[in-house]
Amino acid sequence: MSFLARVRPLHALILCVIALASPPAIGQAPESAEADALYYPPKGTWETVKPAEAGFDAEKLETAIVFAREHETRLDPPLSDFADARNLPLTLTFSTEPHNTLIGPVKPRGAMTGVIVRGGRIVAQWGDPARVDMTFSITKSFLSATVGLAFDRGLIEDVNGRVGVDVPIEEFATEHNGRITWDHMLRQTSSWQGTLWDKPDWADRPGDTPWAEFAREPAAPGTRWKYNDVRVNALALAALHMWRRPLPEALKEHLMDPIGASDEWQWHGYENSWVNIDGTLMQSVSGGGHWGGGVFISGIDLARFGLLALRGGKWRDKQILSEVWMTLSRTPTDIKPTYGYMNWFLNTGQELLPAAPASAFYFAGGGSNIVYVDEENDLVAVIRWIDREHLAEFIALLLDALN
Repeated sequence: MSFLARVRPLHALILCVIALASPPAIGQAPESAEADALYYPPKGTWETVKPAEAGFDAEKLETAIVFAREHETRLDPPLSDFADARNLPLTLTFSTEPHNTLIGPVKPRGAMTGVIVRGGRIVAQWGDPARVDMTFSITKSFLSATVGLAFDRGLIEDVNGRVGVDVPIEEFATEHNGRITWDHMLRQTSSWQGTLWDKPDWADRPGDTPWAEFAREPAAPGTRWKYNDVRVNALALAALHMWRRPLPEALKEHLMDPIGASDEWQWHGYENSWVNIDGTLMQSVSGGGHWGGGVFISGIDLARFGLLALRGGKWRDKQILSEVWMTLSRTPTDIKPTYGYMNWFLNTGQELLPAAPASAFYFAGGGSNIVYVDEENDLVAVIRWIDREHLAEFIALLLDALN
């Protein structure tokens, strides 16, 4: 039996082992005291410290920040320069794709922004971290967390179980889609096939030969990795049927409010993504901003989400996301070792970020929007609208600034 097939029993076993663990040795702080010693920002405020107090060389840190600001995304100017907010470079980015019409809300973006957090406290920030902007595929990380919240509550018993068994809807009723598991969906290895919200799976990132992608036979679930927003949206729809309430509500109640996030973030779906759940119309949200929609959020709230990940899913004395779920999220995908659960980009073998520890990871969205998480250095960095090609250089400069 595979590891994933044993996840639910292991979940219970791990909790039992934690509960029966030996008491702390004499002189060692109990877990609650240790949690109290860690700083967690209350809602609406966040302590700041000078770079030297957080172990940074101030001049080198400034060099890293200047580098980031000098390498703002080349994809577009601040979108406020556009009279029509729907006339986005977003449409140009995917202009060669079939079915590229926007069906969700979009928003002009702000300027290059960043937040650096060490030891839980803000060390540096620039731009407008309080501004709410589109975050594109970091939405996938919030979707993954929402599925994790369902798993931790037993709504999803086994990530290796078939989605179509748990959610008997037509989108998972075909012979091919019926073999897809939650794990396949979360790792983007499902090869889910179909059309959802008028967007066919083959039309998403088909490359230079979209009709060849259209004619291609679907790979067996688990055998091909492909970044595909239609399939991500199918996961969001399945999760909605498991929660039987809007996903933004579940995320707000069980994660965003507990970590003190603002009331300004939003999670949008599409104008045609409404479904009937128990007699109530609910919007199935999107997993990114490919056709508009997704999570609109501030850099400060992204930093809180990053701090939650840094602390292993725990906030003060409450385990928001279970240790089991956090481990699954950081487990490399066999056929894509730098990818865990969406949208956890893993630095396996230091392939993505050569200067960073192999244990580091980040959440990424178009633009680029980045939330870098580094346990070894007790560090979270939010960088918005950086040229993705220069991300590794920025992280190298940031880590070099640590004394």
